[in-house]
Amino acid sequence: MKDGLIFPAHASYVKTGGGNRLELSDLLRIAGIGLVIGFLHVFFEQTGKKEFSFFLFFLAYIYIAVEMLRFLRIFFAEIAEFFQWLSLAM
Repeated sequence: MKDGLIFPAHASYVKTGGGNRLELSDLLRIAGIGLVIGFLHVFFEQTGKKEFSFFLFFLAYIYIAVEMLRFLRIFFAEIAEFFQWLSLAM
């Protein structure tokens, strides 16, 4: 172990190209958007506007897919950084 550290000092977050960080606020934002989309979906279903409900669901699905890809990019960057640190520690 170098300098008595188990993990690098900057392991609490991952800074990627655009300065993106995975934080709790990101997850809470997605959860909030999901709740709003869910309520609007139910509202449009009950008022008989099934087309609006379908397009709302489709756009929400695209948004969540993009966010999950961003989270996976951050996750794999952190894993790669950990393995780089691990190879230096040996």
